[in-house]
Amino acid sequence: MSARERLTDALYAAGWGTVKKLPEPVAARLGRTVADVAWKRRGTGVRRLESNYARVVPGASPERLAALSRAGMRSYLRYWMESFRLPAWSSERVGEGFAPKDLHHLTDGMDAGQGVVLALPHLANWDLAGAWVTTQLGIPFTTVAERLEPETLYDRFVAYREGLGMEVLPHSGGSAFGTLARRLREGGLVCLVADRDLSASGVEVDFFGETARMPAGPALLAQQTGARLLPATLWYDDSPVMRGRVHPPVEVPESGTRAERTSAMTQALADAFATGIADHPEDWHMLQRLWLKDLDPAKAPGNRERGAS
Repeated sequence: MSARERLTDALYAAGWGTVKKLPEPVAARLGRTVADVAWKRRGTGVRRLESNYARVVPGASPERLAALSRAGMRSYLRYWMESFRLPAWSSERVGEGFAPKDLHHLTDGMDAGQGVVLALPHLANWDLAGAWVTTQLGIPFTTVAERLEPETLYDRFVAYREGLGMEVLPHSGGSAFGTLARRLREGGLVCLVADRDLSASGVEVDFFGETARMPAGPALLAQQTGARLLPATLWYDDSPVMRGRVHPPVEVPESGTRAERTSAMTQALADAFATGIADHPEDWHMLQRLWLKDLDPAKAPGNRERGAS
Protein backbone atom coordinates (compact mmCIF):
# COMPACT_ATOMS: atom_id res chain seq x y z
CA MET A 1 0.00 0.00 0.00
CA SER A 2 1.39 3.40 -0.99
CA ALA A 3 1.72 6.32 1.41
CA ARG A 4 -1.16 8.08 -0.36
CA GLU A 5 -3.39 5.03 -0.03
CA ARG A 6 -2.55 4.73 3.66
CA LEU A 7 -3.42 8.40 4.16
CA THR A 8 -6.73 8.01 2.29
CA ASP A 9 -7.67 4.98 4.36
CA ALA A 10 -6.71 6.77 7.58
CA LEU A 11 -8.81 9.83 6.71
CA TYR A 12 -11.92 7.76 6.06
CA ALA A 13 -11.30 5.78 9.25
CA ALA A 14 -11.02 9.04 11.19
CA GLY A 15 -14.29 10.24 9.64
CA TRP A 16 -16.25 7.19 10.73
CA GLY A 17 -14.47 7.06 14.08
CA THR A 18 -14.59 10.76 15.02
CA VAL A 19 -17.32 12.61 13.13
CA LYS A 20 -20.04 10.24 14.34
CA LYS A 21 -19.20 11.26 17.92
CA LEU A 22 -19.66 14.97 17.27
CA PRO A 23 -22.93 16.75 18.12
CA GLU A 24 -24.97 17.08 14.96
CA PRO A 25 -24.75 20.90 14.69
CA VAL A 26 -20.97 20.72 15.12
CA ALA A 27 -20.66 18.08 12.38
CA ALA A 28 -22.83 20.20 10.06
CA ARG A 29 -20.66 23.28 10.62
CA LEU A 30 -17.52 21.22 10.07
CA GLY A 31 -18.91 19.96 6.77
CA ARG A 32 -19.68 23.48 5.56
CA THR A 33 -16.22 24.69 6.57
CA VAL A 34 -14.45 21.85 4.77
CA ALA A 35 -16.65 22.40 1.72
CA ASP A 36 -15.87 26.11 1.57
CA VAL A 37 -12.14 25.52 1.92
CA ALA A 38 -12.21 22.94 -0.89
CA TRP A 39 -14.31 25.25 -3.07
CA LYS A 40 -11.93 28.17 -2.61
CA ARG A 41 -8.95 25.99 -3.59
CA ARG A 42 -10.69 25.18 -6.91
CA GLY A 43 -9.14 21.76 -7.31
CA THR A 44 -9.91 19.30 -10.09
CA GLY A 45 -13.14 18.09 -8.53
CA VAL A 46 -14.57 21.59 -8.05
CA ARG A 47 -13.67 22.62 -11.60
CA ARG A 48 -15.23 19.44 -12.98
CA LEU A 49 -18.37 19.99 -10.89
CA GLU A 50 -18.69 23.48 -12.33
CA SER A 51 -18.18 22.16 -15.86
CA ASN A 52 -20.89 19.57 -15.35
CA TYR A 53 -23.27 22.19 -13.95
CA ALA A 54 -22.71 24.24 -17.12
CA ARG A 55 -24.46 21.41 -19.03
CA VAL A 56 -27.29 21.18 -16.51
CA VAL A 57 -27.90 24.95 -16.39
CA PRO A 58 -27.15 26.13 -19.95
CA GLY A 59 -26.44 29.80 -20.29
CA ALA A 60 -25.53 30.21 -16.63
CA SER A 61 -23.14 33.06 -15.96
CA PRO A 62 -19.73 32.41 -14.38
CA GLU A 63 -21.10 33.90 -11.16
CA ARG A 64 -24.07 31.55 -11.22
CA LEU A 65 -21.83 28.54 -11.84
CA ALA A 66 -19.52 29.58 -9.02
CA ALA A 67 -22.48 29.88 -6.64
CA LEU A 68 -23.75 26.49 -7.79
CA SER A 69 -20.39 24.80 -7.28
CA ARG A 70 -20.10 26.26 -3.77
CA ALA A 71 -23.59 24.99 -2.92
CA GLY A 72 -22.69 21.69 -4.58
CA MET A 73 -19.61 21.25 -2.41
CA ARG A 74 -21.65 22.02 0.71
CA SER A 75 -24.21 19.43 -0.37
CA TYR A 76 -21.44 16.92 -1.04
CA LEU A 77 -19.91 17.45 2.40
CA ARG A 78 -23.35 17.20 3.97
CA TYR A 79 -23.54 13.76 2.38
CA TRP A 80 -20.20 12.80 3.93
CA MET A 81 -21.00 14.21 7.38
CA GLU A 82 -24.30 12.33 7.40
CA SER A 83 -22.67 9.16 6.12
CA PHE A 84 -19.96 9.26 8.79
CA ARG A 85 -22.70 9.65 11.42
CA LEU A 86 -25.24 7.18 10.00
CA PRO A 87 -23.84 4.13 11.84
CA ALA A 88 -24.61 5.89 15.14
CA TRP A 89 -28.13 7.01 14.17
CA SER A 90 -31.09 5.31 15.79
CA SER A 91 -33.92 3.94 13.69
CA GLU A 92 -35.99 6.91 14.84
CA ARG A 93 -33.34 9.40 13.69
CA VAL A 94 -33.11 7.70 10.30
CA GLY A 95 -36.89 7.85 10.01
CA GLU A 96 -36.90 11.57 10.73
CA GLY A 97 -34.14 12.24 8.21
CA PHE A 98 -35.89 11.27 4.96
CA ALA A 99 -39.31 12.05 3.49
CA PRO A 100 -39.95 10.35 0.11
CA LYS A 101 -42.90 10.95 -2.21
CA ASP A 102 -44.76 8.45 -4.40
CA LEU A 103 -43.45 5.53 -2.40
CA HIS A 104 -46.35 3.40 -3.62
CA HIS A 105 -44.44 2.65 -6.82
CA LEU A 106 -41.92 0.77 -4.68
CA THR A 107 -44.26 -0.85 -2.18
CA ASP A 108 -46.73 -1.96 -4.88
CA GLY A 109 -43.91 -3.68 -6.74
CA MET A 110 -42.66 -5.40 -3.60
CA ASP A 111 -46.17 -6.48 -2.63
CA ALA A 112 -46.62 -8.01 -6.08
CA GLY A 113 -43.59 -10.22 -5.46
CA GLN A 114 -42.11 -9.38 -8.85
CA GLY A 115 -38.88 -7.82 -7.58
CA VAL A 116 -37.90 -4.17 -7.95
CA VAL A 117 -34.83 -2.45 -9.38
CA LEU A 118 -34.47 1.03 -7.88
CA ALA A 119 -32.06 3.17 -9.92
CA LEU A 120 -30.68 6.47 -8.64
CA PRO A 121 -28.23 9.17 -9.75
CA HIS A 122 -25.56 10.65 -7.45
CA LEU A 123 -28.06 13.01 -5.82
CA ALA A 124 -28.03 13.97 -2.12
CA ASN A 125 -27.48 10.96 0.19
CA TRP A 126 -28.35 7.59 -1.32
CA ASP A 127 -26.94 5.81 1.76
CA LEU A 128 -29.47 7.57 3.99
CA ALA A 129 -32.26 6.62 1.59
CA GLY A 130 -31.07 3.00 1.73
CA ALA A 131 -30.94 3.01 5.54
CA TRP A 132 -34.48 4.44 5.56
CA VAL A 133 -35.73 1.62 3.34
CA THR A 134 -34.20 -1.07 5.55
CA THR A 135 -35.25 0.43 8.90
CA GLN A 136 -38.58 2.11 8.16
CA LEU A 137 -39.98 -0.22 5.50
CA GLY A 138 -38.21 -3.32 6.79
CA ILE A 139 -37.10 -4.18 3.23
CA PRO A 140 -33.55 -5.52 2.84
CA PHE A 141 -31.88 -4.94 -0.49
CA THR A 142 -28.82 -5.76 -2.54
CA THR A 143 -26.46 -3.28 -4.14
CA VAL A 144 -23.01 -3.19 -5.70
CA ALA A 145 -19.91 -1.25 -4.70
CA GLU A 146 -17.02 -0.14 -6.85
CA ARG A 147 -13.69 -1.76 -6.03
CA LEU A 148 -11.57 0.91 -4.35
CA GLU A 149 -7.88 1.25 -3.69
CA PRO A 150 -6.59 0.40 -1.19
CA GLU A 151 -8.49 -2.80 -0.49
CA THR A 152 -8.85 -1.80 3.17
CA LEU A 153 -10.88 1.25 2.08
CA TYR A 154 -13.19 -0.93 0.00
CA ASP A 155 -13.61 -3.19 3.04
CA ARG A 156 -14.55 -0.17 5.15
CA PHE A 157 -17.26 0.85 2.69
CA VAL A 158 -18.65 -2.66 2.51
CA ALA A 159 -18.73 -2.95 6.31
CA TYR A 160 -20.36 0.49 6.57
CA ARG A 161 -23.14 -0.32 4.11
CA GLU A 162 -23.69 -3.80 5.45
CA GLY A 163 -24.07 -2.19 8.87
CA LEU A 164 -26.96 -0.17 7.41
CA GLY A 165 -28.72 -3.36 6.35
CA MET A 166 -27.53 -3.69 2.75
CA GLU A 167 -26.13 -6.74 0.98
CA VAL A 168 -23.09 -5.43 -0.92
CA LEU A 169 -21.57 -7.12 -3.97
CA PRO A 170 -18.33 -6.06 -5.67
CA HIS A 171 -18.82 -4.26 -8.98
CA SER A 172 -15.98 -6.20 -10.59
CA GLY A 173 -15.57 -9.94 -10.79
CA GLY A 174 -18.43 -10.83 -13.13
CA SER A 175 -20.73 -12.58 -10.64
CA ALA A 176 -22.71 -9.56 -9.42
CA PHE A 177 -25.28 -9.61 -12.25
CA GLY A 178 -26.22 -13.24 -11.64
CA THR A 179 -26.65 -12.67 -7.91
CA LEU A 180 -28.75 -9.55 -8.50
CA ALA A 181 -30.96 -11.48 -10.93
CA ARG A 182 -31.49 -14.24 -8.35
CA ARG A 183 -32.48 -11.71 -5.69
CA LEU A 184 -35.03 -10.18 -8.06
CA ARG A 185 -36.52 -13.53 -9.05
CA GLU A 186 -36.98 -14.18 -5.34
CA GLY A 187 -39.06 -10.99 -5.15
CA GLY A 188 -36.28 -8.89 -3.64
CA LEU A 189 -35.13 -5.31 -4.01
CA VAL A 190 -31.99 -4.20 -5.85
CA CYS A 191 -30.75 -0.59 -5.56
CA LEU A 192 -28.18 0.75 -8.03
CA VAL A 193 -26.55 4.15 -8.49
CA ALA A 194 -26.83 4.34 -12.26
CA ASP A 195 -25.91 7.71 -13.75
CA ARG A 196 -22.31 6.89 -14.71
CA ASP A 197 -20.95 3.84 -16.49
CA LEU A 198 -18.00 2.01 -14.95
CA SER A 199 -17.80 -0.80 -17.50
CA ALA A 200 -17.38 -1.43 -21.21
CA SER A 201 -21.07 -2.30 -21.65
CA GLY A 202 -22.65 1.10 -21.08
CA VAL A 203 -25.48 2.53 -23.15
CA GLU A 204 -25.19 5.88 -24.89
CA VAL A 205 -27.96 8.29 -23.88
CA ASP A 206 -28.91 11.87 -24.58
CA PHE A 207 -28.35 13.70 -21.31
CA PHE A 208 -28.95 17.44 -21.16
CA GLY A 209 -28.50 17.62 -24.92
CA GLU A 210 -25.19 15.76 -25.18
CA THR A 211 -24.16 12.12 -25.29
CA ALA A 212 -23.23 10.34 -22.09
CA ARG A 213 -22.88 6.67 -21.22
CA MET A 214 -24.94 4.99 -18.48
CA PRO A 215 -24.94 1.40 -17.24
CA ALA A 216 -27.09 -1.17 -19.00
CA GLY A 217 -27.52 -3.27 -15.85
CA PRO A 218 -30.82 -1.87 -14.52
CA ALA A 219 -32.61 -2.30 -17.86
CA LEU A 220 -31.11 -5.75 -18.49
CA LEU A 221 -32.08 -6.95 -15.02
CA ALA A 222 -35.67 -5.77 -15.51
CA GLN A 223 -35.91 -7.51 -18.89
CA GLN A 224 -34.34 -10.75 -17.72
CA THR A 225 -36.26 -11.12 -14.45
CA GLY A 226 -39.55 -9.28 -14.98
CA ALA A 227 -38.72 -6.93 -12.11
CA ARG A 228 -40.20 -3.46 -11.94
CA LEU A 229 -37.66 -0.75 -12.89
CA LEU A 230 -38.07 2.47 -10.91
CA PRO A 231 -36.03 5.66 -11.16
CA ALA A 232 -35.67 7.63 -7.93
CA THR A 233 -34.30 11.10 -7.25
CA LEU A 234 -33.24 12.76 -4.00
CA TRP A 235 -32.61 16.32 -2.87
CA TYR A 236 -31.97 18.51 0.13
CA ASP A 237 -33.92 21.60 1.10
CA ASP A 238 -33.32 24.13 3.87
CA SER A 239 -34.42 21.69 6.56
CA PRO A 240 -32.52 18.78 8.17
CA VAL A 241 -34.77 16.40 6.23
CA MET A 242 -33.74 14.94 2.87
CA ARG A 243 -36.51 14.70 0.29
CA GLY A 244 -37.03 12.14 -2.42
CA ARG A 245 -39.33 10.89 -5.15
CA VAL A 246 -39.91 7.45 -6.64
CA HIS A 247 -40.78 7.93 -10.31
CA PRO A 248 -43.28 5.81 -12.28
CA PRO A 249 -42.01 2.47 -13.64
CA VAL A 250 -39.93 2.31 -16.80
CA GLU A 251 -41.74 -0.19 -19.00
CA VAL A 252 -40.05 -2.82 -21.16
CA PRO A 253 -40.80 -1.99 -24.83
CA GLU A 254 -43.04 -4.55 -26.52
CA SER A 255 -40.86 -4.77 -29.63
CA GLY A 256 -37.27 -4.43 -30.71
CA THR A 257 -34.08 -6.34 -30.09
CA ARG A 258 -32.70 -6.67 -26.58
CA ALA A 259 -30.17 -3.93 -27.37
CA GLU A 260 -32.92 -1.63 -28.64
CA ARG A 261 -35.10 -2.28 -25.58
CA THR A 262 -32.13 -1.70 -23.28
CA SER A 263 -31.30 1.56 -25.03
CA ALA A 264 -34.88 2.84 -24.76
CA MET A 265 -35.16 1.92 -21.08
CA THR A 266 -31.80 3.44 -20.18
CA GLN A 267 -32.79 6.64 -21.98
CA ALA A 268 -35.99 6.72 -19.91
CA LEU A 269 -33.88 6.42 -16.74
CA ALA A 270 -31.62 9.23 -17.97
CA ASP A 271 -34.66 11.43 -18.61
CA ALA A 272 -35.98 10.83 -15.08
CA PHE A 273 -32.55 11.53 -13.61
CA ALA A 274 -32.30 14.74 -15.65
CA THR A 275 -35.62 15.95 -14.23
CA GLY A 276 -34.40 15.54 -10.65
CA ILE A 277 -30.96 17.00 -11.38
CA ALA A 278 -32.36 20.03 -13.21
CA ASP A 279 -34.64 20.76 -10.25
CA HIS A 280 -31.80 20.45 -7.72
CA PRO A 281 -28.46 20.75 -9.56
CA GLU A 282 -26.51 21.64 -6.41
CA ASP A 283 -27.31 18.21 -4.95
CA TRP A 284 -25.83 16.30 -7.90
CA HIS A 285 -22.42 15.18 -6.67
CA MET A 286 -20.78 14.54 -10.03
CA LEU A 287 -17.18 15.57 -9.54
CA GLN A 288 -16.00 13.32 -12.40
CA ARG A 289 -16.14 13.36 -16.17
CA LEU A 290 -19.42 12.06 -17.55
CA TRP A 291 -20.13 13.26 -21.09
CA LEU A 292 -18.30 11.53 -23.92
CA LYS A 293 -16.91 14.85 -25.17
CA ASP A 294 -15.04 15.20 -21.87
CA LEU A 295 -13.65 11.68 -21.73
CA ASP A 296 -10.17 10.84 -22.90
CA PRO A 297 -10.75 8.11 -25.53
CA ALA A 298 -7.73 6.24 -24.19
CA LYS A 299 -9.34 6.03 -20.77
CA ALA A 300 -13.07 5.78 -21.45
CA PRO A 301 -15.17 4.05 -20.31
CA GLY A 302 -14.43 3.54 -16.65
CA ASN A 303 -11.78 6.26 -16.54
CA ARG A 304 -9.97 6.58 -13.23
CA GLU A 305 -11.06 10.16 -12.42
CA ARG A 306 -13.45 9.05 -9.72
CA GLY A 307 -13.81 8.87 -5.98
CA ALA A 308 -15.61 6.69 -3.49
CA SER A 309 -19.40 6.58 -3.76
